[in-house]
Amino acid sequence: MNTQFLRLYPDFFNRGEAETIEGQLSQYSTENLLVMIGERCMIVPNLGDSQTARSTLFAMMTPDELNPILERITQHQQTEQDLEMVRRSLRLADSVLQSVSQDGKFNTNVGQITGGEVHIGDRTYYGVDAEVIRGILRETLQSLQPNTQPTGIPTNLPYSGVVEFVGRDAVMSQLHKMLQQGHRVAVFAIAGMGGVGKTELALQYALKYQPIYPAGLCWLSARGVDVGTQIVQFGRSLLDLNPPEDVELVEQVKFCWRHWQSGEVLLVLDDVTDYAAIKPYLPPSTAPRFKVLITTRLRLGASVNQLELEVLDESAALALLESLMGGDRIQLERDCAQQLCAQLGYLPLGLELVGRYLARKPDLSLAAMQQRLQDKRLAALALRQTDADMTARSGVAAAFELSWETLSESAKSLGCLLSLFAAAPIPWSLVEQCLADRDPEDLEEVRDNELINLHLLQRTNPGTCRLHPLIRDFFQKKLEQLNQADELKQGYCEVMLGIAKRIPYEPTQKLMAELTPAIPHLLEVAESLTDYLTDATFSLPFLRLGRFYEGQGYYTQAEHWYLRGLEATKDRFGNQHLATATSLNDLAYIYKTQGRYSEAEPLYLRALDIRVSLLGQEHTSVAQSLNNLAAIYRKQGRYSEAEQLLLKVVAIRKKLLGKKHIHVAQCLDHLACLYYEQTRYTEAELLYHEAISIYKSLEKQVHPHMATVLSNQALFYETQGLYQEAERLYLESLSLMKKLRGEKHPRIGRILCKLANFYKILRRHEEAEVLYMEALEIYIHYLGEKHPDTVKVRENLECVRHPLP
Repeated sequence: MNTQFLRLYPDFFNRGEAETIEGQLSQYSTENLLVMIGERCMIVPNLGDSQTARSTLFAMMTPDELNPILERITQHQQTEQDLEMVRRSLRLADSVLQSVSQDGKFNTNVGQITGGEVHIGDRTYYGVDAEVIRGILRETLQSLQPNTQPTGIPTNLPYSGVVEFVGRDAVMSQLHKMLQQGHRVAVFAIAGMGGVGKTELALQYALKYQPIYPAGLCWLSARGVDVGTQIVQFGRSLLDLNPPEDVELVEQVKFCWRHWQSGEVLLVLDDVTDYAAIKPYLPPSTAPRFKVLITTRLRLGASVNQLELEVLDESAALALLESLMGGDRIQLERDCAQQLCAQLGYLPLGLELVGRYLARKPDLSLAAMQQRLQDKRLAALALRQTDADMTARSGVAAAFELSWETLSESAKSLGCLLSLFAAAPIPWSLVEQCLADRDPEDLEEVRDNELINLHLLQRTNPGTCRLHPLIRDFFQKKLEQLNQADELKQGYCEVMLGIAKRIPYEPTQKLMAELTPAIPHLLEVAESLTDYLTDATFSLPFLRLGRFYEGQGYYTQAEHWYLRGLEATKDRFGNQHLATATSLNDLAYIYKTQGRYSEAEPLYLRALDIRVSLLGQEHTSVAQSLNNLAAIYRKQGRYSEAEQLLLKVVAIRKKLLGKKHIHVAQCLDHLACLYYEQTRYTEAELLYHEAISIYKSLEKQVHPHMATVLSNQALFYETQGLYQEAERLYLESLSLMKKLRGEKHPRIGRILCKLANFYKILRRHEEAEVLYMEALEIYIHYLGEKHPDTVKVRENLECVRHPLP
């Protein structure tokens, strides 16, 4: 063998001057080269490949050369070159640091990690320094081949069927940090609902960090199989242990712990359903080299360190689907993919099952898959069929069934009731109202000790909880099998109707904020439970939902519910019914509010015709229809017809309700506005005063209509040249309306416009501009860019920005 000699100085090596070393190597053509660096000699093979030769040179490291690098690591000043040298030259095996020897093998010991200390040569690192060094060494040396199984490590890890493990990097790091801390045996648990990926996370952790556990990775199934027997079998088959057979099983397990080979051990107990049953078999607390990891659906006691595993976020859910069915299909239907992930509640098991199903069916669109899930829910084939190579062995419903079987009858009933609520946060006070005959403390115990403890129910905020969408589907399916299903549904509807009845025609901002958490659950009644409503309450959910959105200026949503209510009442009662007339009236009002007068008028006329035919001429509901028609005619400039109707309304309401009633005040205000628009100022002023006096005589002085009357009277004073009085009334009206409606509402916009017009007339353009801008923002948000009122405000804004001289 042809060998030549080359001497390199340590300074080159320490500075990592790769180009200089490679240049020197290139001068030699022999097959092998004897290289001397300082006092060390090494045969460098395969000199024809200078890159390989340089790698071999860099792999030569002694404790004296390693310690300066470790010093920089403890000070967090390590460089990429430092880590590269460590990566090329060292290996961590059984907590021993090894460097290459002259034959190129990793069998020269340079240090050892024991407990909380790191020994390198004659140096020892303690405490925080040791933790930092140990973390960097393990991360650096294990990053090369984290998923390969080192030879010689006893393990019985199950097969992982995951295609690509996504979305759990942060949790994996957190889990590793938890398991590596402490000087006593600590039990750590991955807890979460069925299908969230607890087993897969434990398995992926074990696969990635195998080198840290040279003394073994022992995987135990804790559901339905004796844990102690499995430990003894592991010891016998993989560790050559022979526990005595004439002692109790617990003693045999203790024998295994005492005689387990040296080094750190990872013990995984998968799917623990009874912690008390496995506790006697756990390693002794005085042996910190044993790391115990549990997966469970339970929330265990304070002695167990728990990591709550949540569902994936949207990006990780999409990545999981993409890994299973290909990125092209996801990109082509990205919106559908996002909706599909949300439909599955971002649950890993559901996503994997559906992803694999779609992979087998390349012609099936994501939109069609969504529809199948919508139609069949948990019964859909995609959520029931598992592949043979998957880690999970059951579909979604079967996974949930395991938890269902452990529930008491009270917990099952409560879970089914909760499934009636919307897929939104559930105020617990509503649940208590639905089960008013149950003791509140007993309900809490069932909720906390069973549903929440088994991760079937999630506590979101104090007094609020929610169901995962797929668990909700599961409970709904179970609900149909309960004898008391109808009773639960009727009780739920009664509570939601109570919420609906609290929504007045003019809801205040405070009341809307109070009712908002219950609105999604009221919506469920209108969507799914109308069969459980009586004739008297049938239209109530639709009309009050419309009123709720109308009160906030959300006219599109209000129109949707009024239309739904009209269709539903016509289907149930026919065209000639008072409920149908009410639905027509409310829908027409929304059209009128948006300036859609030609659509509103025929609806008002149909409602009036039904009411007159069923109630006669003199009735409050008839008066309401006449008042609404008058408003349309006034907007269209049909003053004579409007006046005739309004006078009739005033007469009916005074006769039926008395002279001091809020509805009398409203129609007096409308009549005053009509007279004002016809320049009949004296008559208008008298009516304004009369309307305001009625409002002030009532207990509820802070009514939105009073703010409207004040602004109308202010407009009247403005035309009379009484500017000081007009401004005072405008500001009072604006303040009152903001108090009731908040800062952003169409009614606020109307008063802002009136006040801005007032300042514009007085040539107070800067003040007018600010108000027009505020009104424009409100109108664009609620009415849209093309609404006549929005267009008018924009025109006025331009006028004050560029006033004529």
